[in-house]
Amino acid sequence: MALTNNSLCTAATFSPTLFGASILDVSVSLVTDYNTVAREIYNYNHPTIKVTNATFCNVTITYTHPGQGDTINVEAWLPTHEKYNGRLQATGGGGYIAGRFFLSYTDMAGAIEEGYATMTTDAGLGYATDASPWGQVSEGNVNLYALQNFGSVSLYEEAILTKALVQDYYGAPPKYSYWSGCSQGGRQGLMLAQRYPGLYDGIAASAPGNNWNELVPSTYFPQLEMNLLGQYPRACELDFLGAEATKACDSLDGVADGLVSDPDACHFDPFSLVGTSFSCAETGTNLSLSFAAANIANITWTGSRTSNGDFIWYGYSPGSPISGTGVPQSVAATTCSANGTCTGAPTLLGAQWIQLFVEKNPDYDLTKMTRKDFDDKVHYSKQQFNDIYSANDPDLTRFRDAGGKMLGYHGLLDEIIPPKGSEHYYNAVTEVTPDVHDFYRYYKVPGLRHCSGGNGGQPTAIWAALTAWVENGTVPEALPISFTNSRNSTSNRKLCPYPQKAIYDGYGDTDSADSFNCIA
Repeated sequence: MALTNNSLCTAATFSPTLFGASILDVSVSLVTDYNTVAREIYNYNHPTIKVTNATFCNVTITYTHPGQGDTINVEAWLPTHEKYNGRLQATGGGGYIAGRFFLSYTDMAGAIEEGYATMTTDAGLGYATDASPWGQVSEGNVNLYALQNFGSVSLYEEAILTKALVQDYYGAPPKYSYWSGCSQGGRQGLMLAQRYPGLYDGIAASAPGNNWNELVPSTYFPQLEMNLLGQYPRACELDFLGAEATKACDSLDGVADGLVSDPDACHFDPFSLVGTSFSCAETGTNLSLSFAAANIANITWTGSRTSNGDFIWYGYSPGSPISGTGVPQSVAATTCSANGTCTGAPTLLGAQWIQLFVEKNPDYDLTKMTRKDFDDKVHYSKQQFNDIYSANDPDLTRFRDAGGKMLGYHGLLDEIIPPKGSEHYYNAVTEVTPDVHDFYRYYKVPGLRHCSGGNGGQPTAIWAALTAWVENGTVPEALPISFTNSRNSTSNRKLCPYPQKAIYDGYGDTDSADSFNCIA
């Protein structure tokens, strides 16, 4: 049987078509003896999966939309007939990457091992890791076709194309179709539920950047404030404040475990520590906490505001690594020279969005931006790009009526996408659809950073809960999570579906999940 299956791994087996597009190429190759480990810190929504001697048919479809000048690649991995579980699993991207990169392939590797047919798309962006190669078609002109493909169109098309490949290869369509993503992948998942509600039976959309046009400009807000003040705090100052905030608020949930389970109840005042001496790892000396550091921490925690003080978007939880220490990037990061001079180190996410898409000028000097300028950038970002790229439509009734189910998580120490954004969206969906809990649930994860990392454990039970909900009608309630505590032993806890919170019973073993109850 394996021989028969492998012999089908040729271009002659597949005849993909796509309305509105021209197929340019179908590349097919048999992959054998594939070995890797899809580790949970990269395999978001899933546990660690070891892949051993996997065999699959790699099919890459290259196509274009006539008149648009684009070239899009959809890559599918099809396991052998013996391994195939009858299901399809698509995977999302990250940052300015739609897919076909390290995280996509990690997720696909885990999927192949579990028997899923799986796929990813580059949305026509190629292997670019930022927006500069594709963001504009010419000076001052945004590449709207690329942005449209990235925003939604390619998501629909990869599903249609891959389902056709599955039909060609296995002789039947997938019994169940799923999406898995975090961050950009979370935004993509929500876009699918909103705009293409019948494509997937189950969607895992975690830490989504769905309110793009408020969120992404706001990632530059702490840098704007530093530029206006002309002061750039050292990372160790912000780290000190984060540690003190955690220390002050740790026990509010009744358990001193290094985790702040309810950031809304944390009212730590960073200005109370101005002038306090602390040890700075960067300099190897003691420093006195500056007013500028307290100010930037406060601004970053409370969120972006207009020049009139009106709310734009949410801030980050006290204790999150806003300085960039220990994470690839963060919103209040600075770099300091040997002589002690520090400058801002903005994330590409916010900087490139403002320059390439809103201002339409890659040379736009962000350091000269005023508060009024920033207000305008957010306004025009929403005005011009909401329908193309944001995935903030709260009407999920069509997804519900199609029988779809959706789960997701958001780390409370996320340093890129504020966790309050997920709460904001869920509340908005609830206003439109009060029965939202019947088809969509999300979980707050104490101690978790952006998609993974931190000290509160990785939420690896999301995927199993989603598939059980879709296929067996098993409604997900509390989900298990564990982490290594300060005593170097394991603490077992439970994640509760929002708006419930895991509340300690006051007397049980704090390392046992049984000592915590989900209470709204």
